[in-house]
Amino acid sequence: MRRRIEMGFRFDLLIFTLAVLAAPVLSDLIISKVDRRIDLTSQIVRITSTLKVENAGSEVVSEVLLAFPEVQAKNLAHLVATTSEGKGKVKSSAVSLPIQVVNPKGMPAALIFYAVSLPKGLGKGDSFTFDVLAVFTHALRPFPEKITQADIQLVVFQDSAHYLTPYIVKVQLLNVKLPDARIESFTKIENTKIQGSEIKYGPYENLPSFSYSPIVAHFESNQPFAVAEELVREIEISHWGNVQITEHYKLVHGGAQSKGEFSRFVLLFLASSFFLLLGVVIARPNIRGASAFRNLLARLPPRAHSVYYRDEIGNISTSNLRSDSKKTELLIEPRYPMFGGWKTAFTIGYGLPLKDFLFASEGKRFLNITFGSPMNELIIDNLIVKVVLPEGSTDISVSAPFPIEQSQETKVSHLDIAGRPVAVLQKTNVVPELNQYFQVHYKFNSLSMLREPLMLIVGFFCLFVAGIVCMHVDMSISKSSPSYLARLQWEEVLATIQQVQNIVNRCLTTHDKLEASLRDLSRTGDVQACKATRKSADALLKELSKELKPLLAFLQSSSTAAQILPKVEELVTKEKELQEKVMAKHSTVVDCYEKKTGVRDIESRIALQQQKITALRHEVDNLLDIIDEI
Repeated sequence: MRRRIEMGFRFDLLIFTLAVLAAPVLSDLIISKVDRRIDLTSQIVRITSTLKVENAGSEVVSEVLLAFPEVQAKNLAHLVATTSEGKGKVKSSAVSLPIQVVNPKGMPAALIFYAVSLPKGLGKGDSFTFDVLAVFTHALRPFPEKITQADIQLVVFQDSAHYLTPYIVKVQLLNVKLPDARIESFTKIENTKIQGSEIKYGPYENLPSFSYSPIVAHFESNQPFAVAEELVREIEISHWGNVQITEHYKLVHGGAQSKGEFSRFVLLFLASSFFLLLGVVIARPNIRGASAFRNLLARLPPRAHSVYYRDEIGNISTSNLRSDSKKTELLIEPRYPMFGGWKTAFTIGYGLPLKDFLFASEGKRFLNITFGSPMNELIIDNLIVKVVLPEGSTDISVSAPFPIEQSQETKVSHLDIAGRPVAVLQKTNVVPELNQYFQVHYKFNSLSMLREPLMLIVGFFCLFVAGIVCMHVDMSISKSSPSYLARLQWEEVLATIQQVQNIVNRCLTTHDKLEASLRDLSRTGDVQACKATRKSADALLKELSKELKPLLAFLQSSSTAAQILPKVEELVTKEKELQEKVMAKHSTVVDCYEKKTGVRDIESRIALQQQKITALRHEVDNLLDIIDEI
């Protein structure tokens, strides 16, 4: 494994060395001493260099060049140079020195140069000491690139034991700090020693310009490799006393990819092993799942309130909030442990007192708040900050301590008319060192705060007025309107149909009485009583037929009844057929009894008639149901 690392590194080194050999020496500036400290205790690589520069020439020097290999510079997230004013023990706070990207003539394309402007020019023999902090992301490469759940995570870091600079270096020291004393391998050259979890190189003296001595460290690192592929922070200002912050995270474990199947049994029950020593049970931590991270710590501003933590499913209860007058800490735990390559998405929201972050100056208001994420040791590949200002804000400007992309958009929310202006700030490759304060300046008329309350007042007033009007105004339909007349006609049609149904039902009742008289005849043999029932039924049916004719005539003349008329006519026709069959059956039975015909002969003679009567009665009942539904 070590051989594979060295072969890949030597190939990159060969290309880089060929590009650097032809580089010229710059000016008579020399570095009398450089002390470098490389911190590899987290996924973010921090290189701190203390440089003491001296002018050995006659011309005044006003800037110092810093050189980085192009492959290293693409991961450079933050670069700052500082110096401490004062001497000895009496030193004030650090003062930042201006830094800008430059392109010196004759330098190879494989190097990226930054110029540090000195507070004052260095004359012959003058010296100046300052510190340089370079912060890199994605500089630790997992090796192997894929591991199982039970494996530890090993990473590789590559750099130079010699300080890469266009100047001559008299004395140089390098200290590499690792997260753990377990080191798989590291490059051993002259003056190399290891003390615990630190590797020390040097001192090296009288190094020429662009001196480069490659080193590789292969070591264990189980620190959380939490990377936010995208973070959208929305900061919404309400002049009613609150600043609402909502952060949408798309998180991924940026370490060694997890391979094989995931086993919760291994994670939970083999997370610690026990062994018996002299009859006493002693717990011994196990390394299983060591590369996964189970929680993240967010350091929120003091007096944060209404804190929530949720995802697409809903609220996540695995979080713990601790707060006092000086700090607020939110310990969040994802729904599952994050192994290499695993992703998750969640949202954090909280409110802040407006008076702690909004101020006024020179007729304008300005928001003063931090730029980055409150998460510890989080790398953000793409950070979008949206500052939502109150509706009516004008003359918007943004001031940030580092370069950012700016744009504006509009957000429409409740009770808005034209929408709220939004200042959109975007930056890639963001580290905790960039969580600095920035300012958003704007103008806002205090009378605009009354807009929303007035809208609510007017809205409720109009609602009450509308209610009063509805209660006192006659909302009935005019009797001369077409809709009213059409409704009257339809109601008249419905009443007529109801009368037709009643007549048909009375006819059916009469039929039932005739059937009952036949049953009495078969039991008593009283033919005269049966004839009397027939005579009264004939009279009633004739009377009902006369009542039915004007009703049918009205329905036939009304255009409103055109839809239901065919069913009504069919009902009347079927009822008449049924009436004829019932009468025919009744006459046949009475004649047979007068001729003293046997019961079996009677039943055989009326069997066909009875079948037709039953079928017609079923059809009439169905038509009545259909008309009721219409």
